[in-house]
Amino acid sequence: TIIVLVLACPARAADAPAPTPTRFTPQDLARLVDLTEPAFSPDGHAIVYTATSANIADDKSQSDLWRVDFDGSHRVRLTITPKFDESRAQWSPDGKSIAFLSDRGGEEADTQVWLMPANGGEARRLTKFGESISDFAWSPDGKRIAFIGRDPERPFGAKKPKQPPPIVTERYQFREDGTGYLDSRRNHVYVLDIATGKTDLLTPGAHDEQLLTWSPDGKLLAYVTKRGVDPDRHLNYDIYVVEPKAGAKERQLTTFTGSDLDPYWETRPAFSPDSTQIAYLRSGEDKWIYYTPWQLAIVDVATGKERIPADIDRCFTKPRWAPDGKSVYALVEQNLVTLLSRIDLADGKVTPLTGGPRFDYDLDVSRDGRIVVLGGDDLHPYQISAVEPEGLRTLADHNAFLAHRQLAPAEVFHYTRDGVDLEGLIVKPLDYVEGRRYPTIVRLHGGPVYQYSREFMPDWQVYAANGFVVVALNPRGGSGRGFDFAKAIYADWGNVDAKDVLAGVDHVVARGIADPARLGVGGWS
Repeated sequence: TIIVLVLACPARAADAPAPTPTRFTPQDLARLVDLTEPAFSPDGHAIVYTATSANIADDKSQSDLWRVDFDGSHRVRLTITPKFDESRAQWSPDGKSIAFLSDRGGEEADTQVWLMPANGGEARRLTKFGESISDFAWSPDGKRIAFIGRDPERPFGAKKPKQPPPIVTERYQFREDGTGYLDSRRNHVYVLDIATGKTDLLTPGAHDEQLLTWSPDGKLLAYVTKRGVDPDRHLNYDIYVVEPKAGAKERQLTTFTGSDLDPYWETRPAFSPDSTQIAYLRSGEDKWIYYTPWQLAIVDVATGKERIPADIDRCFTKPRWAPDGKSVYALVEQNLVTLLSRIDLADGKVTPLTGGPRFDYDLDVSRDGRIVVLGGDDLHPYQISAVEPEGLRTLADHNAFLAHRQLAPAEVFHYTRDGVDLEGLIVKPLDYVEGRRYPTIVRLHGGPVYQYSREFMPDWQVYAANGFVVVALNPRGGSGRGFDFAKAIYADWGNVDAKDVLAGVDHVVARGIADPARLGVGGWS
C-alpha cells in the first residue's frame, strides 16, 4: 500500500491544475533576490555569483555567494551568514578556492578578504587590515592578493574608541555617499603575500585609487585614480599601472583630459589576454561631465597610445576580451534597452548578442570563450544566462515565484514636443478597461543621464496590482539617444526636460488613460 501511494503521488501532482496566478503585493518586494557579479571558474565549468535578499528581522539587505555549473546543474549556496555579507567572489588561479569580501569576523574586523574551498566549506581570513577593504585582485600565480583600503587609523582588531575624536577636514569634497565624511586618509593599493602575511603599500599620496585589476602575466597592476593639485575639483580620472612590489614607480597610462574610467560607470580596466592592451571607458571633455556617452577605448600598455574602436555615440560598459584578443564583449546602451554586444577591434563592427526588450547589466567570458550575461526585462529581475548561438539558456534564477504572479507589462509610447520624438513607458492596471481613466503615478529618473529601460521595476508592479497607471518618461537630458539628446539640458536643468515631462503627461491624459484630477509624481535623485 505504501508503494502504491508513493507512486501515485507524482501522477496526482502532474494532473493537478496549475495554481492561479495572484497579484504582486508589497510583501513580495521582500522576496525578490538581486543577482550580481557572475565570475567564471578558470576551467569555464562553473560560475560563482552574489545573491542579495532582504533580512526582514534586521531590516537590511544581506548578500551570500552561490555557484552553478555552466550546464545549469549543481546550483548551490556557498555561504549562509544572516548577519554578514559576502561579495566580489574570485576564483583562485587553480580553481580550488574562492576569495571574497566579507564583514564577518566580529565588530572590529570590518570588511576583509576571506578564502574558502571552491565547493563550499569553512572560510578563513586572508587579510588583517586596519580598515575595511573595498576591492581586491588575485595574482595570476595565486601567491598574492592586491587590495584597496583606506589609510588605517588603528591596527587590525583594535577597538574603536567610545568617544571618537572630532572629524577634521580641509578637503573640497568633504563627504561622500556610502562613505561619510572624508579627511586626509586616502584609499590606496596594497599587496599581500599570502604565505608570509607581509603587506606592502604601493601608492602613497594625497589621492585615491579604485577599480583594481592584475595583468594576466602578473607583471602589472592597473587601477583608476585622479591626480593633480586638488583631485576633488575635477573629473579627470586616469588609468595608472605599477609593478606589484614595494617601491615600484607608478606610471600614468591614459592622458585624455577627461574621464578615463570614471568609477560611476562600475567598470574596471580589462587587460587583453596577452597583457599588452587594456580595454576601458572614456568620456568627453571634463566640462560635459556625464552628458558625453562613455565610449569603449583601447590603450596600449607599452606606449600609452589610445584609440576608440567603435565610435557609435552610445554608452558602453563592462568590457571583457575574447580569448583570441581580436574582439571585446561589452554592454551597449541603446534606446530603451541595453544589450550584450561583440565589438570587432579591426573594423569597429558592433554585433548584438542579445536582443528584444531587455536590460543587460553584467557579463563574464571564460578563457575558452564561454559567455554568461546577467540581465532581465520588464517582467523579470536579473538572472544569469549562458549566451549560445541558439539563444539564452538560464543558469540561475532566484525569483521563480514570479511565475505565479500576475504581472503588468510595460508598453512603449511616443509623443512629440518641438519637433523632437520622445518616448516613455506605461504600465497599466491589471484590470485595465479601455476608455476608463485611472489614477496615475508619473516616474522621473535621476542622473540626469539615465533612461527608463525594459527593466523590472518591482514598485511599478505593486501600483499596477492596485489600480494605478505608471508613466515613466525619458525627457531630453537622458542617455540612450546620444550626445546631442543628453546635452540639451546642459547648464539648464528644469527647462527643456520639465516641459518634455509635462508634454508626456498631457499625452497620456489626452489618450484617456490618466485622470488629470488624480496625478502623482515620484522618482530618484
